[in-house]
Amino acid sequence: MKSRTGRQSARTAIVLIGVAFLLLVVGWQLSVFADQPSNQGEGDVSHTEDAHEATEQAIFAGGCFWCMESIFQPLDGVEEAISGYTGGSVGDPTYQDVLTGTTGHYEAVLIRFDPIEISYQELLEVFWRHIDPTDEGGQFHDRGSQYRTAVFYLNDLQQAQAEASKQALEEAAVFAEPIATMILPAKEFYPAEEYHQDYYEKNPARFGAYSAATGRRTFVRQAWEGLDDFTLFPQKEHSWLHFEKLSPDELREILTALQYAVTQEDGTEQPFNNAYWSNHEEGIYVDIVSGEPLFSSKDKYDSGTGWPSFTQPIEPNSVVLRPDSSLFVARVEVRSRYADSHLGHVFDDGPLPTGKRYCINSAALRFIAVEDLEEEGYGAYLEAF
Repeated sequence: MKSRTGRQSARTAIVLIGVAFLLLVVGWQLSVFADQPSNQGEGDVSHTEDAHEATEQAIFAGGCFWCMESIFQPLDGVEEAISGYTGGSVGDPTYQDVLTGTTGHYEAVLIRFDPIEISYQELLEVFWRHIDPTDEGGQFHDRGSQYRTAVFYLNDLQQAQAEASKQALEEAAVFAEPIATMILPAKEFYPAEEYHQDYYEKNPARFGAYSAATGRRTFVRQAWEGLDDFTLFPQKEHSWLHFEKLSPDELREILTALQYAVTQEDGTEQPFNNAYWSNHEEGIYVDIVSGEPLFSSKDKYDSGTGWPSFTQPIEPNSVVLRPDSSLFVARVEVRSRYADSHLGHVFDDGPLPTGKRYCINSAALRFIAVEDLEEEGYGAYLEAF
């Protein structure tokens, strides 16, 4: 009888220990991962990406698309350059259609690039250095409206950077004549016929002869002679593109204990007791470690959670999304692209138009007010306000 009672007591003790352990784990989960409110469902992992999977697009018209493709395609970070037509009002144009000069279309190249390897600003630098931006009627010996030059921007930031680069070129007085290149919103891009794609590689002899005859290379060499170090974007702009990861000891020297715990150890700060949850100033939020732009006040809203909440990042590829199944809960983690800092999580309960809620730790951010953007090296973002 005593033996049976002893076994029952032992089993009871084991059950109680198990229950206590379970309660401890659940309590820890609720306290550490409080940035997921209790009414949240699982995060959407369908849009997760690795840091090197995301690509961006750019569209440039610089005269003959064979030439522009040969200029951009070999660049490190450019995954693809596609010759095509854009800017006009005629759907599915052919080369013969565009050649008439009556469709409104430009010969252009659509570039898919890895922003980690090459930035949009760097593409702009290459573009301006390989055209005659003062020519209103074409490029070199290619004449007609279809050979005009233009930058077609796909978002507000591209517009701001393109316009800033044009202004910098004008102020630098590299060319005696006014800059005629247009900065235009992107329209539908129609890929050109297959025989135009990679023409410089498929027909190297013919392309070499044609390229030499246009006079483009001679013009470029003479126009930019002695200006090898000139840049349209001073180094202060986009310094995070060259960010190198610091050691843990170095990070501890520049970060507070909370900032380190959040960005390096995937921690979470307290709700309603952090720097930016109720900040209503206009400006942008950058990574506390690298300074890379992450979010804009234009996309910030009060989610009632006690953390800064945004409907979208400042640029489509500003952040990296990764599946997070820690502590038995499926969520989507948000990390910065260059510093690889833990920022928070994204949920599918945000307002329109995105339906997303980027729930971000203030400790991972630094806020830069609109009036300080130029001085801090983020002048390209002023156009958005």
